[in-house]
Amino acid sequence: MPDHAPAALFGHYLGISRLLAGQLDFRSAIRSVAAEIAHIIPHDHLDVCVLIDDGNYHTAYETGMETAWGDMAGAPVHASPIRTLLRGDVDYLLSDDAMHDPRFHFEGAFKGPIDEQLLRSRVHVPMKVQGAIIAALSCSSQTPGLYTMDDVDHARIVADLLTPYFFALRAAEMAQRSALIEVEARAREEGLRLGALKLTEALEQERQRIGMDLHDQTLADLTRITRRLDRLSRGGEIPPEALEPALRSLHHCMQDLRQIIEQAKPSVLQLFGLAQAIENHLDRSIRDSGAPIEWALVDETEGGLEALEPNVGVALFRIAQEAINNAVRHARPTSITVRLRICDGQLTLGICDDGRGVTRQRGHIGGGIDNIKTRADLISACCTIGPGRGERGTMVTVSRPLVAACAHPAMEDGA
Repeated sequence: MPDHAPAALFGHYLGISRLLAGQLDFRSAIRSVAAEIAHIIPHDHLDVCVLIDDGNYHTAYETGMETAWGDMAGAPVHASPIRTLLRGDVDYLLSDDAMHDPRFHFEGAFKGPIDEQLLRSRVHVPMKVQGAIIAALSCSSQTPGLYTMDDVDHARIVADLLTPYFFALRAAEMAQRSALIEVEARAREEGLRLGALKLTEALEQERQRIGMDLHDQTLADLTRITRRLDRLSRGGEIPPEALEPALRSLHHCMQDLRQIIEQAKPSVLQLFGLAQAIENHLDRSIRDSGAPIEWALVDETEGGLEALEPNVGVALFRIAQEAINNAVRHARPTSITVRLRICDGQLTLGICDDGRGVTRQRGHIGGGIDNIKTRADLISACCTIGPGRGERGTMVTVSRPLVAACAHPAMEDGA
């Protein structure tokens, strides 16, 4: 039986927020919180039904029992058993036995999973952003007559916690789908390499957009929950010692979320340029590691980076970020040096460490090396990864012609 004591409920609500942090796709998000939701609303089947294509279609992301609902990518809303909720005709749906409830059984209804899985008790609530329905939360049980209006109220609170995350994920997915369509058109006109470069740029924008959505909505929601718990503690409604673990978990969640936002949006790169962004990441990575690593950034470009195309700057920053992270996490170096220089119209980025060397850490960073090479290929750069000075450590070198930012992208092929 679920524990509906106030302190226990708040603990489970905070657990939902904590588990959602860092989940960047619908399925992992709903599956990560299923157990916590079960403590609040017991269920045999749980799903979030997300509206797409201007609300005319929907896609269900489920956990618990696997049903045909989860296999349909873009089912018409008019055939959904909960169409009245998705369209806003009702504010909730509560049923003691959906197998015999006429609201779920109408001509053309896709109700097969209800009968096949014996989903009798059902509770459904909308998920709204600024009054508009973007999705619906559904809990179902094979036990008839299980849910009451209390469960409707609890489901609404859970839906409010899930909504900011699912809104951000839905916005990113919709924008990414549009970006992919645009990329396909450009690839036909300008070639596969340029199309892949544009895709990388679009994905970077979506990464930043997710960061902004998480900051503007999710982080604000968590802050409001923290303040509410503080008021409850001061008001004596719940003993402070009962709230302290929940508050500590919430603060950890907020700290993790801020780190995700920082990783998603390289604002230093946008505001101050490539050299400053790399220096900032190098300093922060080494400080966070706690290791006694000496570091230096040597900028020999004499202002030449101002002519760097934005998408090339982002790619070079991500390459440096990957190489620095690999060195700090896996190579055990005592020093890391990053050098930027321009010679004869050629821009070169070098990251050198004196650690264990790439051959001894390949089991850890094979994927990282592939990422570096792929990003270099997308900007038509030459990339070499090998031993550092004196055959010690690792040297990552990326070089490409420096093209003026105002040049037409098609000129890159002939640079």
